[in-house]
Amino acid sequence: MVLGATGQIGRPAVDALARDGWEVTAVSRGGGRDEGWPEGVRVARVDRADDAALAAVVGDGCDVLVDMVAYGTEHARQLTSLAGRVGSAVVISSVSVYEDDKGRNFDTQGEPDGFPAYPVPLTEDQRTVRPGDASYSTRKAALERELLVAGDRLPTTLLRAGAIHGPHCQTPRELYFVKRNLDGRTRRILPYGGGSRFHPASVHTIAELIRLAAARPGSRVLNAVDPDAPTVAEIAGAIDAVMGVETESVLVDGPPPAPTVGDTPWSVPAPVVCAMSAAERELGYRPVVRYAETLPDTVAWIERRLAGRDWREAYPKMFQTYGDLFDYAAEDAWLEA
Repeated sequence: MVLGATGQIGRPAVDALARDGWEVTAVSRGGGRDEGWPEGVRVARVDRADDAALAAVVGDGCDVLVDMVAYGTEHARQLTSLAGRVGSAVVISSVSVYEDDKGRNFDTQGEPDGFPAYPVPLTEDQRTVRPGDASYSTRKAALERELLVAGDRLPTTLLRAGAIHGPHCQTPRELYFVKRNLDGRTRRILPYGGGSRFHPASVHTIAELIRLAAARPGSRVLNAVDPDAPTVAEIAGAIDAVMGVETESVLVDGPPPAPTVGDTPWSVPAPVVCAMSAAERELGYRPVVRYAETLPDTVAWIERRLAGRDWREAYPKMFQTYGDLFDYAAEDAWLEA
């Protein structure tokens, strides 16, 4: 059973599990079906906030429950309440739970000197934020804690995903460069010398880890990222190549020169690069795709969604998360100065 089956990770995960021989029930609020799924995939319409409805669709039980949309203690306890009818679980978490040795994390990054200085590569034994309800990161940490404590009753693999990318994403970082190219912007401003690295995670990489974890139940946390962690300049260049354009990068030492100038979704002052050795060791994971290989599908998806629409209408969560990413007047004024 896959909860959140019609989301960006759920679609390829259902496909990977079905093609691996599992009998899959794809659960979502809309009860929809992806056109690429094998015919044997069953669908169910359930709002996971409804405990009774979720318990009913689980019925007499399932071997594996995959949860794409779990947050916080409440969802963790909802899952563990099904322990007697669920063999094991695979649950999506986030690298945002990590905290550096000085207590800095993604929640403190807006403070002076608040961005974490993580070791490279970042392994699963790095300390994490204090569990709670204050933020996305603390809720994910609370989710992890509850599920790991209940590991004897419900073995759960928690996958700490990086910067997720692929079709159906509601906040695609690639939008930053795709829209600029569509708008004919020939120069882009990249802070930190264009060297920022925020480890991407393809939906296909995560689907492969889900497939492997389903067949190897256990109580564990694993990083879930691609085999490569390109710089923001490399990402921009790869998107240019897909779109067949040439763009000049204006590199800036240090942070973005103004609030809406050069602040890309990957612009971090210190690298966030994760190790995948634990997944290789525990699941037998081997890379299935590299970042640049996935870009044609991602770019095509963004272009279709943008066609004839304001980007804030097409991607409202992107605007809510990052603000005005396309303040061309401010960029031109800075470049002219």
